[in-house]
Amino acid sequence: MSVSPRPLHLSVALEHPRPAARADRPDRTDRYDAAHFVRLARLAERGVLDFVTLGDSLTRPGLDALAVLARVAPATERIGLVPAVTTTHTEPFHVSTAVSTLDWVSRGRAGWQAAVSTTEAEAALFGRRAAEPPAAAWREAGEAADVAARLWDSWEDGAEIRDRATGRFVDRDRLHYVDFAGTHFSVRGPSTVPRPPQGHPVTVVDATGETAGAERAVREVAAAYADVALVRAADPQSAGAVRAELRELARAHGRDPGQLVVLASLPVELHCSGDAVGLAELLGDWYADGAADGFHLRFADPGRDLALLVDGTVPVLQHRCLLRRFYPGATLREHLGLPRPANRYALAREAS
Repeated sequence: MSVSPRPLHLSVALEHPRPAARADRPDRTDRYDAAHFVRLARLAERGVLDFVTLGDSLTRPGLDALAVLARVAPATERIGLVPAVTTTHTEPFHVSTAVSTLDWVSRGRAGWQAAVSTTEAEAALFGRRAAEPPAAAWREAGEAADVAARLWDSWEDGAEIRDRATGRFVDRDRLHYVDFAGTHFSVRGPSTVPRPPQGHPVTVVDATGETAGAERAVREVAAAYADVALVRAADPQSAGAVRAELRELARAHGRDPGQLVVLASLPVELHCSGDAVGLAELLGDWYADGAADGFHLRFADPGRDLALLVDGTVPVLQHRCLLRRFYPGATLREHLGLPRPANRYALAREAS
C-alpha cells in the first residue's frame, strides 16, 4: 500500500442506527442524555477527528440535533460539530440563524448537514402543505443552502461598531439585504446574527443518501453548495466514481472542485482491537485507491466502537502518516483545509 503525504480526513456519526435496526436494544435512553454526547465528542476530539455528525428526523422520537451539539460546544475545544437540519417545513432564515449561532458558541467549529422530509405523515406534523417528491424537496434544500450563505454574508466583517460615544451599534453600509426570490420562498434579510466566525459554517450533504428517486437532485445540491459530500458505497471503485462525478459537477457549477471534500460514509461494527487494526488497513487501502478524501464512519454502537477507533485505528493511521496527530487550527474549515469564504456583498461594494 502506498502512503500519501496528504492526511486523510476522518469523522464519525454519534447517533445509533434507527431503532428498527437495533431490536437487541429496544429501550435505549442515552439518545436523551446530553452527557452521553459530550463524552462521545470529547473522545472523538482526543482522536483528533475532523468532526462529528448527529442525525435528526421527524419520523422518530429524539432530541433536536442542533440543540444537543450547542450543549456539546462549550464542553469541547477543537472537534467540529455537524448536526442534521431538515430544510423541508423549516424557514431558511431560521436555519441560517440557528447554524450561525452554533458557529458562534463553538468559536468557529460548526457545520450543518442538510436533510429533507418527504412523507405525508411528516407534513401533517406541521399542517402547512403536502409532502413534496424527493427531487423537489432536495431542490428546495439547495435553495435553502443558497439563502443561508447569503444571509451569513448579509453582515460584513466589522459591521458591528458598538461605539458608545456616538450611539452607533452597526455600520449600515456593511449590512445588506439579500433580496432572494426562488421557486420555494423569498427572503429579504438581513440576518439578525452577525457573520459567523467561519464566514460560512461548513455545509455537508449526503450525496448518496436514502432518498429514493432523487439521486441526481441530491448530487446537484452537493456539487453546487456543499463543502463536504458524503458518499455511501460498498467498494472503493464505486466511491471513487461518485467522487469524480461530484467534482465534475462542481466544476460545471463554476466551483473549484478541489474545494469539495468527498468522504466515503461507511457502516462500521467493531468488537475487538483486532477489528480496529483491520479497519485501519481498509481505510488506508481505500484512500490509496483514490476512493475519497477521507471517511465518515457510522457505528453500530458509538459508545463501544468509537473508543476502539480512537485507541486502535487512529494510532495505526497516525503511525503510517495517514492521519495527523494534532489539529492544524481552531476552526472546522481549518481542519478540512477549506478557506474562509469572501463576503459576496463586500466584494461587490469594493468593486463598485
